Amino acid sequence: MNADAAVLQEGREGLESDPIFTPLRFRNLTVKNRIFRSNIAGRFDNEDGSLTQTRINWECRFAKGGVGAIVSSYVPVAMHGRIIANFATIHRDEFIPLWAKLGEAVHSFDCNYIMQLSHSGRQMDLPGISNQHQPTPSSTDDREPLHGFLCRAMGTGEIARLVDAFARAAWRAREAGLDGVELHAANGYLFTQFLSSAINDRTDCYGGSLANRARFLLEVIEAIRAKVGRDFHLQVKLSAIERNNVLPWEGRGNTLEDTIQVARWCEAVGVDAIHVSTGSLFPHPLNPPGPLPLEVLAVTYDAMISSGVSGFRNFLFFRYPLLRPLFLAMWNRMRRGMPIEGVSLDEARAIKAAVSIPVISTGGYQTASFVREAIESGACDAVAIARSLVANPDLPKIWMLGRDQPERPCTYCNKCLTNAPKNPMGCYEEGRYPNREAMLAAITAVYRTKPELRLPRPDEV
Repeated sequence: MNADAAVLQEGREGLESDPIFTPLRFRNLTVKNRIFRSNIAGRFDNEDGSLTQTRINWECRFAKGGVGAIVSSYVPVAMHGRIIANFATIHRDEFIPLWAKLGEAVHSFDCNYIMQLSHSGRQMDLPGISNQHQPTPSSTDDREPLHGFLCRAMGTGEIARLVDAFARAAWRAREAGLDGVELHAANGYLFTQFLSSAINDRTDCYGGSLANRARFLLEVIEAIRAKVGRDFHLQVKLSAIERNNVLPWEGRGNTLEDTIQVARWCEAVGVDAIHVSTGSLFPHPLNPPGPLPLEVLAVTYDAMISSGVSGFRNFLFFRYPLLRPLFLAMWNRMRRGMPIEGVSLDEARAIKAAVSIPVISTGGYQTASFVREAIESGACDAVAIARSLVANPDLPKIWMLGRDQPERPCTYCNKCLTNAPKNPMGCYEEGRYPNREAMLAAITAVYRTKPELRLPRPDEV
């Protein structure tokens, strides 16, 4: 047994008193520790929405690293709700066995798997053939302001069909043997577009008052409970403060008080946990509030030029150094004075004080002492981590060894984010690797699959 293995074994024996590594018990689910891998992935899957071995490899990277549960990346309940092509969906019964294989793989590492059910609404980054050059369903006809994605306000009949699509998707997740579902009602996606006082301009029963704006989300929760019962884990991700005004002329959107009320309503209709984030578009300066490497976007953003009517304008800001300070001025004003680690922890604390169900907080976590204090102080019951785990998938095991931070921590450079439009998901901070070749090998490791090559059967042609 090597030195680290011996220390890890010794550390495990003393974890009973460490709040990070005590089990978290929800109403229908127990997670072995308080570390969740937050929703993040790349374009790993097939154009028809079916998942691949690459996605399984990606998720198992974090399960093996010691997280208690994985929240899947954004999983659309309809093909017209994908943010990016080649993201796996859950809109067909035929996909249940594929998700079952993924769940089985993650479970083999004593890790839970929670599927994040989603719909882009007007926030659609890179359309596929199923939703190309079409305004996407939303709460409004007003296009998304940053990239100019086109949209149209849904009718009430279309809303009812989408409510049913979410319920059937939750049923498929349960049939696949997964451990629960999360509704992505944060960061500017469809649920946010209904909840938001800055975006939702409807005059029917889905617009106006906060109760009306929350109606769509609450109807989905009730439909899921009617479909799968009360014994299947269901959580909701909310932006505690909307901060919709990255472009200064846009409205600020919902306040913390609004979100506390929505969280209470969610609990009342059967939600088991609240996952707290911030912001109403993606990327957002506070997810987490690191720098925005425009020199990377100058190379990758051309993939998005045709996605929205403002794409070419943005590309010019990223492409030409003289224009970059104008964009950065808007971006940086949102994050000025904000912490990177625990950026929305105070809001999580306020929500936790208002509900009786567990609260998960996301926001740049990678320091064990900081996370331990957040849990012990009652600010949250668990943390959800994305970028810091992309940099160090074995972060939980590093904490088990008694280290406060990894030897090579995440720098919050956001290069993983800005490479995503064109390149594989991964850590692109070259300074964290011995050389560039080592970085590329780490990024592409999940793609090392060897599918069987064979002639297709006649019925497959």
